[in-house]
Amino acid sequence: MAKEFVRDITAMDDDFAQWYTDVVTKADLIDYSSVRGCMIIRPYGYELWENIKKELDVRFKETGHENVYMPLFIPESLLQREKDHIEGFAPEVAWVTHGGEEELAERLCVRPTSEVLFAEHYKNIIHSYRDLPKLYNQWANVVRWEKTTRPFLRTLEFLWQEGHTCHETDEDALEETVRMLNVYAEVCEKVLAIPVVKGQKTEKEKFAGAKLTYTIESLMHDGKALQSGTSHHLGDGFAKAFGIQYTDKNGKLQHVHQTSWGFTTRIIGAMIMVHGDDRGLVIPPNAAPIQLMIVPIAQHKEGVLDFAYNLKAQLSKTVRAEIDASDKKPGWKFNEYEMKGVPLRLEVGPKDIENNQVVLARRDTGEKQIVSLDEVEAKVAETLSDIQDTLYNRALEHREENTASVITFDEFKQTIEEKGGFIKAMWCGDRECEDKIKEETTATSRCIPFEQETISSKCICCGKEADKMVYWAKAY
Repeated sequence: MAKEFVRDITAMDDDFAQWYTDVVTKADLIDYSSVRGCMIIRPYGYELWENIKKELDVRFKETGHENVYMPLFIPESLLQREKDHIEGFAPEVAWVTHGGEEELAERLCVRPTSEVLFAEHYKNIIHSYRDLPKLYNQWANVVRWEKTTRPFLRTLEFLWQEGHTCHETDEDALEETVRMLNVYAEVCEKVLAIPVVKGQKTEKEKFAGAKLTYTIESLMHDGKALQSGTSHHLGDGFAKAFGIQYTDKNGKLQHVHQTSWGFTTRIIGAMIMVHGDDRGLVIPPNAAPIQLMIVPIAQHKEGVLDFAYNLKAQLSKTVRAEIDASDKKPGWKFNEYEMKGVPLRLEVGPKDIENNQVVLARRDTGEKQIVSLDEVEAKVAETLSDIQDTLYNRALEHREENTASVITFDEFKQTIEEKGGFIKAMWCGDRECEDKIKEETTATSRCIPFEQETISSKCICCGKEADKMVYWAKAY
């Protein structure tokens, strides 16, 4: 049956890229569009995004943020106001040049991000220190004209949230930047069961126009890294470019200090590549659209379907439970929901009803257990919690097994070529060394972690004195 089950999914170790493509399509997460590089997010995939969105949104509101919505289009003159910002995004910008049959007097950019729109708005609504802090978030779509695309990981259009805040002081803005990075880390680890490394991007890798960028980095099954969320301390650069000023408590005009931070649908790609296996998706219970699938056995027999539906009504009070009462065979249903990554399956048939029991089957381990009906609610909750923890611990173990510390460039090259994964190595801080490492190994700096270690006293590349330990990896 196992061979029959995986007939449509390429084995991970044979071709990881093809495995990924097979999973996102066979599990009904997406379909391809006639627009190059764009995807149709199907209901199952969109509900997964909605669950992630809910988890983030409640945390945003708990920290005082309000949701707003900005226009899709940005006039070219507005985008040009912050020089570093426009230079950083220029290669990815899509332009609107015509409205109907008429050529526009000024080109409109389809937003790749919305810093300039928020800056223009903040100039109009912030006047006094009493107006601060201003804590806004937007749920939106953005467009970046990528050359190479892959569903969820890199698409021309994607969904995300982007937070944009204004503060009185640089210290307040820095505190906000860290706070929101920690929110992202919590959702990754507690909801998606993805362990992350928190740290600062190098000057080369930071967001265009930012004073500094913080990031969370995760490691995929194939040993490549994925940037999973970023939080930017913008300083007062946009404020000066757009004239965002407020009168402080002493009656003096001051520029605000800003942040921006974003979390996108690419995290679904991360979840797939961290937890998936040769049978398809494995979705952590806290994010799963369906946490428990009930499959009636011998449902044509009297009383079985009624019993199963009553059980669904009972369990739906505490978990996201569904029932498959179609006329497909139980074996087909088992395979279908395993491929879709449903964390827990409940089987119930005439003999189970007679014996006052059900069978629970875990997606993560394949383990089955017989559970008394008197304990089924508690056991389902307990098992889902255990699956969540097991997936996180399994991913953490994989990351640790695929993280190496090296002290020579030859060792770096050998490790990245033969093993991949995260490499921890010292760096002097010079851009030339960072560029050389990328040129000779295709590995990039992922972050300067907040939790520093001293692996040696010398830069991995040039041998000069170095006091920064950096995570390096090949990345998506």
